Amino acid sequence: MNAAHGLTPTESAALTRRVTLYSVATAAVLVAIKIAAWLASGSIALLASTADSGLDLLASLTTFFAVRYAVAPPDAEHRYGHGKAEGFASLMQAGLVFASAALIAREAVVDLIHPHPLREGTWAIAVMVVSTVMTAALLVAQSRVLRQTASVAVSGDRAHYAMDLASNVVALIGIGVSAWLGLNGVDAAAALVIAALLLWGAVGVFREASGQLMDHELPDEVRAKIVELMTKDRRLTDVHQLRTRASGPYVHMQMHVDLDPELTLEAAHQVIVAAEKRVLDAFPSADIIIHADPRGRAEPHGGAFAETKPAGARVSET
Repeated sequence: MNAAHGLTPTESAALTRRVTLYSVATAAVLVAIKIAAWLASGSIALLASTADSGLDLLASLTTFFAVRYAVAPPDAEHRYGHGKAEGFASLMQAGLVFASAALIAREAVVDLIHPHPLREGTWAIAVMVVSTVMTAALLVAQSRVLRQTASVAVSGDRAHYAMDLASNVVALIGIGVSAWLGLNGVDAAAALVIAALLLWGAVGVFREASGQLMDHELPDEVRAKIVELMTKDRRLTDVHQLRTRASGPYVHMQMHVDLDPELTLEAAHQVIVAAEKRVLDAFPSADIIIHADPRGRAEPHGGAFAETKPAGARVSET
């Protein structure tokens, strides 16, 4: 959740734009060199890695455009902004990874049944070494951006490339053993391991994206920070019915607060505005809705989202 890192949507977008462009460029180069190496060697493990890189390129392009759309400001048709475009991009990534894994597994099984020797194994190994180094460099860049923005689209892309790094290592081992020891089945077995790794990675991407699309609450430590900031003014004595959700570079939060019923409307307004500013200082991309209740005099309200237990403590997060 970007706001936890004190970045505005514009700052977050600049970081994610750069790293997604790097991701697209990396995938494009890898596809080109792997196709050439596969045509020269006939390696099934390299074919698996090539197919995966091709889908990586498509996924990276999806992420590239999604993060740009997600940061667009709210408009008349999208009052809460466009942040969930990142979640949809991650779901598409997961689907592509599943498809990639199925293709790889099919080719691997065929080659296990009808094994064939590799051609130009040294060339294939060199390409996989280059691929491994480039993928590792991309992961470092993505990890750096995620420490600052926690973009769900970049996170999905990173999970994808983390599996790629593992699959590159497996493919490198499989190609090396097949080329230098003549054990042809090892190449196809390595491809099956790659397919399993991709499936595992796709599940993780799917879970993270669906959590945002289903409006999963922000982490407990973030919610506690919001309550702490709100209650720094002693005239605001209780926070309850706190609801939060992330949407791409934005975070939405709404809550009820207890105030002294003797405060004038103007004084109560000043207290709430000051509290909102404290939260915005820590979460610049937050959209905040605050409902004031007279302490000790509030009637139950809120419809389906009303409190399930009475508020009485200084801080509650029902």
